[in-house]
Amino acid sequence: MSVDSRRNGRAALAFHTLFMIFLLAPLVVVILVAFTPEGYLSYPTHGFSLRWFREILARPDFIKAFYQSLNLGLVSATLATVLSIPAALALARFRFTGREFLNGLFLSPLMIPHIVLGVAFLRFFSQIGIGGTFASLVFAHVVIIMPYTLRLVLAAVMGLDRETERAAISLGASPWTGFRRITLPQILPGVAGGWMLAFITSFDELTMTVFVASPGNTTLPVKMYNYIEQTIDPLLASVSTVIIVLTVAFMLVLDRFYGLDRVLSGKG
Repeated sequence: MSVDSRRNGRAALAFHTLFMIFLLAPLVVVILVAFTPEGYLSYPTHGFSLRWFREILARPDFIKAFYQSLNLGLVSATLATVLSIPAALALARFRFTGREFLNGLFLSPLMIPHIVLGVAFLRFFSQIGIGGTFASLVFAHVVIIMPYTLRLVLAAVMGLDRETERAAISLGASPWTGFRRITLPQILPGVAGGWMLAFITSFDELTMTVFVASPGNTTLPVKMYNYIEQTIDPLLASVSTVIIVLTVAFMLVLDRFYGLDRVLSGKG
């Protein structure tokens, strides 16, 4: 290995190290602040305490908002995935008039600012009389997260070998049986990856949800946003720490039993 190659290798290592520090430093600071015993944001602290984690259990409004976000993410991600599978199959396998238009329509929420979508959904839901309901939240979230599920499912379908499915149908299997037993298992990594990204996006969505949510259907990001407008204390740091730990645990379990590379690439 030449001197220049070693020098370039060390420079690349230093760059990636600084980049990872830049990404992880805010998370580390949030986690450390969550353990402060003080009644205000402070770091370094004069000791470590679980005071603000116990405070979460004393705030049923935050717990309710967490379950609301969890339910909303599960329902929205599942519906978006169910809609994305036939859409991806149609876009990948058939050539028809309006195909490019439909593809652009499905992906358009990626290009429209969420604040514009929020105002539009607020007006639309008010006009049809479902403003502030859980159904309106689900509808709005499905619209903005479907591009994530569609792209990964579409990538999996594009790389699919159809010969096995054709063989099954030629041997007497119905189209539904061929899809359920042949096609779906092959595209499952893309389906799972799309669902995961959709759930994370739905759970974390704030900008659009502020316009659509109501006091009876408040998600955790909206609750945290409203709380920080009124007061600033380490409670939000402790809530964020819990979410970080749950996310890391979920990723580790997923990687252990399935493999994050397979899920995120959408390939088996």
